[in-house]
Amino acid sequence: MTIDRGQDPKSRPSPGRRRRLPWLLLAAVVVVVGVVAVVAYTLASGADDGREAHDFAPSADNPDPSLGIEGIVTVDYPPAAHVQALQRVAYDQSPPFGGAHDQYWATCTGIVYPAAIRSENAVHSLEHGAVWVTYDPERLSADDVATLAANVDGEPYTLMSPYPGLDSAVSLQSWGHQLKLDDAHDRRISDFLTALRQNPNTYPEPGATCSTVRGGFDPADPPPFDPSAPDADAFPVDGK
Repeated sequence: MTIDRGQDPKSRPSPGRRRRLPWLLLAAVVVVVGVVAVVAYTLASGADDGREAHDFAPSADNPDPSLGIEGIVTVDYPPAAHVQALQRVAYDQSPPFGGAHDQYWATCTGIVYPAAIRSENAVHSLEHGAVWVTYDPERLSADDVATLAANVDGEPYTLMSPYPGLDSAVSLQSWGHQLKLDDAHDRRISDFLTALRQNPNTYPEPGATCSTVRGGFDPADPPPFDPSAPDADAFPVDGK
């Protein structure tokens, strides 16, 4: 009779080995999957950022990409007449973003004005291709204002100032274009700036300066904002 004694114990895998191998394999798979996911996310995010930046950059095929920004409002303002320092304009929008304006533009070399400025000067800056960022000081915290200012500070052809009584937290203006928002962190702020700051297809005077002119607008002591409604003899917005 032959007695089957089974496999030699020395050739059997130890219980420890049987348990350890699957866990090591599973851990390796998890690591590989995680690395692949991170790489894929990074590539996708970079591609998305590049796509969005391209979408809002003016081009021959898309001269005014701001029209693709949700919430944008446009008005066709032709080059407008100038008024004198003490004259008011009967603007049809608040804040205004086109029409008659002061003969001197507000300095728009990336200045963040701590106090509200005269609208008639700011509108002239828009005619030169600037973007005017405004906000309601009652609706934004100091941190929100700092976040908003980071889009403007030192950036040519931009200016920023509070606008008391604004009907939204933030309002962006370029010539003939306006976007009102409720959040200083809204991504559309960057889109608006990319699409419209010095976009030669959307403002009347390409090549005009934003620098201070001696004897004109003084950025250290700008003409004050007037919150009152223009009276009956205010200059018409269309200059007629």
